[in-house]
Amino acid sequence: MAIETVNPATGKLVKKFDEIDEKQINVLIETAHSTFLEWKETTFEFRKKLMLKAAEILRTKKTDYGRTLTLEMGKTLKQAEAEVEKCAWVCEYYADNAEKILSDEIIKTDASESYVRFDPLGVVLAVMPWNFPLWQVFRFAAPALMAGNIGLLKHASNVPMSAIAIEEIFKDAGFPNGAFTTLLIGSSKVEKVINHKYVKAVTLTGSEPAGAKVASAAGKKLKKSVMELGGSDPFIILSDADLQEAVDVGVTARLINNGQSCIAAKRFIMVEDIADEYEQAFVEKMKAVKIGDPMLEDTELGPIAREDLLIELDTQIKNSVKAGAKILTGGERIDMEGYYYPATVISNVQKGMTAYEEELFGPAAIMIRAKDEEDAINIANDTDFGLGASLWTKDITKAKSLARKINSGSVFINGMVKSDPRLPFGGVNISGYGRELSHYGIKEFVNIKTVWIK
Repeated sequence: MAIETVNPATGKLVKKFDEIDEKQINVLIETAHSTFLEWKETTFEFRKKLMLKAAEILRTKKTDYGRTLTLEMGKTLKQAEAEVEKCAWVCEYYADNAEKILSDEIIKTDASESYVRFDPLGVVLAVMPWNFPLWQVFRFAAPALMAGNIGLLKHASNVPMSAIAIEEIFKDAGFPNGAFTTLLIGSSKVEKVINHKYVKAVTLTGSEPAGAKVASAAGKKLKKSVMELGGSDPFIILSDADLQEAVDVGVTARLINNGQSCIAAKRFIMVEDIADEYEQAFVEKMKAVKIGDPMLEDTELGPIAREDLLIELDTQIKNSVKAGAKILTGGERIDMEGYYYPATVISNVQKGMTAYEEELFGPAAIMIRAKDEEDAINIANDTDFGLGASLWTKDITKAKSLARKINSGSVFINGMVKSDPRLPFGGVNISGYGRELSHYGIKEFVNIKTVWIK
C-alpha cells in the first residue's frame, strides 16, 4: 500500500511520501539504540519535564493537529481535537506517576534485603492503526519513554502526516534525537524491523490478521509483544435499564469516530420485553444523525477512512441481508463525493450471519433479541472477540454479578466503553493480550528484576 494522505471526505490525494529503504531503517534503529544507552540513565524528574512539555505542545496546537487527523482519516474536527486533548492527558498522567509506579518494591524474604526493580528493555516498536492516529501512539509512547525505553513507530500508511507530527512533538519538547522515531515503511518491512537485534519488543494495535503476523514474528525471536486487536463489543440492555439514556449513549457509542473504533458498541443485545421500545427509539435517533464535512462544527458523522473499508462494510451488510437480516435505516453507500456511509441499523441478526460473526468497522449497529438476562449474557459471550462490554441496569448489585460472567477485558455499567490512562486497557481471546495504560501498561515493557542481598 502506498504511503499517502487521501482526504476521505473528497477521495482526493493530498500528499504522497517516499518509503525509506533498508539502509535508512538500520541507521535509525542504531541511532535509537545509542540514544537508549544514555536515555535509560536519565532521571524521572528530567523525563517528566520533557513529557509535560509535550503535553503543553499538544494543547497549544490542538486545532492544528486536529485538522491533520480529520484530513487524513475523516473523524469530525470536534472529536479530533478531543483526541489531541486526551494525548496531553496521558502525557501528564505518566509524567506525574511513572516514578511512583516504577519505584523499587520491597519484599521481605530470607535475605537481608530483597526487592524488585523495573528496568527499561530498550527500543520498542509500535505498529499502530489509522483510526486514532495520535491517541493510539501516545498511550504507548508516554509510558514507554517515561520508563526509560525508546520508541519506534510504524504507523498506518494512510496517516503519514500524523506519524511525522508525533515525532516532531517529541523533538520540539526536547527529547533527544532517536528517542522517538517514525519509520515511513510499508507492512512488508515490519518483520525485518522486529528481527533487528536492537529492537527488544513490539506492540500492535490493529486487526486480528495483522496481530497474528506481528506476534508470530516476535515469537520467533522470543521478543515480548502486546496485542490490542479488534472487538465486537456487546451493549446489553436489561428490562430495568434507563432506556432513554441507553439509547442516547448507545448511538454515541456506535458512531464514535465514524463508527471506526475497536471499543465501539456494535452488538446491541436487548431483552425481549423492552426490545421493541428500545429498537424504535434507537432507529429514530440514528436517522437524525447529521452527516457531512467533518471539518464543519455541526457534523456528527463523517466519512469512512478509506474506500476499500467502505466497500468491505457494505459487503458485510449486504451478505447479512441476503441471509435474512433486515435494514431498519441506512444500509446503502451515500451518493456523494468522498467515502460516506449512513448511520445504519440492522435487525433480525442471527448466529451464522456475517454481521453476527464479524466486526463491522463503521457506523452500523446490529440489534439482537434475548429471551432474558441469562440469554443476553450468553449471546454477549457468543463471540471470538473479548475487548469491552457495556451493561445497562439500575440494579448495581446484579450488574456486578453479571460483570463477572462477561468474557471481556472491561465491563462498563451504565456507560460506554472508553480508555482512560488510569485504568488498564486490553482484551482476551482474539481481541489480544497484554494491557496498555495504568500501572499495568507501563510494566509491560520493563525487566521486572529481582534483587536479593545477603
